[in-house]
Amino acid sequence: MFWLLACTFGPSTDELYPPLADVPVFTLQDSAGASVTRETFAGKVWVADFMFTSCPDVCPILAAHMAEVQARYAGDDRVRLVSFSVDPTTDTPPVLAAYGARFGADPKRWIFLTGPIADLKTVVVGGFKMAMERVSAEGEPMNVLHGERFVVVDEAGRIRGYPDPKEPGKTTLYATVDALLAD
Repeated sequence: MFWLLACTFGPSTDELYPPLADVPVFTLQDSAGASVTRETFAGKVWVADFMFTSCPDVCPILAAHMAEVQARYAGDDRVRLVSFSVDPTTDTPPVLAAYGARFGADPKRWIFLTGPIADLKTVVVGGFKMAMERVSAEGEPMNVLHGERFVVVDEAGRIRGYPDPKEPGKTTLYATVDALLAD
């Protein structure tokens, strides 16, 4: 006689990192000028951030953190990194390509996207639920405000978390990606 035992090792990935929202359908342009859609990332776990190349403070820090994520998952073809420019007027494909090169981005794994401002707002604000706004005070240069958290997206295009890219949030980032890859 054989006994079949069921073992439970803890909560499922859906319980630990429940789907929060679907990334909306989009078509944007990458740093090579090619069209990229949400479907481009189907079947991949991806980490997104929001940046602009002329940012003097937080964006280079975010890019350095993305470079760390790229290094951590360098051998895993199931992971992609996606940086959405929140300043498409300045961030043309060639500008994004140069910015990516500055941080060692592998263009097959870390993609920089731009497009019309209305399309970006739909994706960034409406879809990812992240801040994105151009503001200026009288006599001051234009400033671009944007979210400073990363977004982890699963293989089906569902948002699974908004981890802080700095310590200790980075631990949550890696735990979320690792759990999605293990499923």
